[in-house]
Amino acid sequence: MSPDSMTSGSVRSAAALNEQIRALWIRAGGSLSAQERAEYELLVVEWAEAIRGEVIEAA
Repeated sequence: MSPDSMTSGSVRSAAALNEQIRALWIRAGGSLSAQERAEYELLVVEWAEAIRGEVIEAA
């Protein structure tokens, strides 16, 4: 997945995003390229938004 194809306000769950982050690290063998780093950063931002949304929803 390219960083350009990711959009803000995703409906993916924090758990699904966490799995994507883990898979990215496994594929990369623990060392991210510049493109992988950009994808990782976007995933982490989206994951943080999902976590916040889940916390607000739980409250």
